[in-house]
Amino acid sequence: MKNNNNTIRRTVSVVIPVYNENEIILETIKECLSCLKEIDHEIIIVDDGSLDGTYDKVQKFANRYQNIKIVNYRDNHGKGFAVRYGARYATGDLVAFIDADMNIHPKQILTLIEEMERTDADVIVGSKRHRDSKVKYPLNRTILSEMYYLFVKTLFGLPVRDTQVGLKLYRRKVLEDICPILLVKRYAFDIEILANAHRLGYKIGEAPVEINMSLDSHVNKKAVWNMFVDTCAIFYRMKIIHFYDKKLEIIENGKILNSKRKIIIEFEKEKDLEIVFPEVAELIKRLGNDRKLEGVIKYG
Repeated sequence: MKNNNNTIRRTVSVVIPVYNENEIILETIKECLSCLKEIDHEIIIVDDGSLDGTYDKVQKFANRYQNIKIVNYRDNHGKGFAVRYGARYATGDLVAFIDADMNIHPKQILTLIEEMERTDADVIVGSKRHRDSKVKYPLNRTILSEMYYLFVKTLFGLPVRDTQVGLKLYRRKVLEDICPILLVKRYAFDIEILANAHRLGYKIGEAPVEINMSLDSHVNKKAVWNMFVDTCAIFYRMKIIHFYDKKLEIIENGKILNSKRKIIIEFEKEKDLEIVFPEVAELIKRLGNDRKLEGVIKYG
């Protein structure tokens, strides 16, 4: 669909995972509403088992808006799980993930959309290393970020220079293809999505960001170690045992089976099976109802 200026109108789903963000979440939502008012959008808040009343606060606010959803579950499962969970509810052509803490202002979603339209990419990631980025970032985090970038580049050869910024934009088709095969719930989920998107041939680009993070922000050593372990596990599953390829094959075979099943049901309704597939019809009679699909596959 195009507007009067001949630019394509996209619908955008903004997924915001939250855990105990009672103090900041309404400000984040309001900024999203303000920045995205010129485009069709929805905001999906995923409450990852918060204990501070975040869900009730957002639910009360969301009741006034048709384009705000909040979904939740009882226990905390991690940001990766929350992002995938929220993606299930997305209806937009494009799906943006952004952190709730406002270190990155929601207005930057528009920058990613513009870059996606300009480059026709399937995925756009916010990048601290983009030449136009304006970043206020603690030195310790900068050093760790550089080391992790080199590590990931060596393992997966991703065509972007930053994977950890809490702002990304995907075409929904990418997530529909990849989310069913993902395993990581907490630490390296960004790498798992991007590495699989790259492996499947999706075009990945990057856009500049503005980040204003407190210079006294501390680094959680346990989280760093878990990130390293998760990343190695993704490499093992992808490059050594080919887990993701096998799971994709299983999913694709399932789609084929469902498609074949629908064809059989439709033909039986219209009583045309014997006319269109006489050999299959005869085989079905011999195999019985429980073996119909096998016959179609063999003759496919």
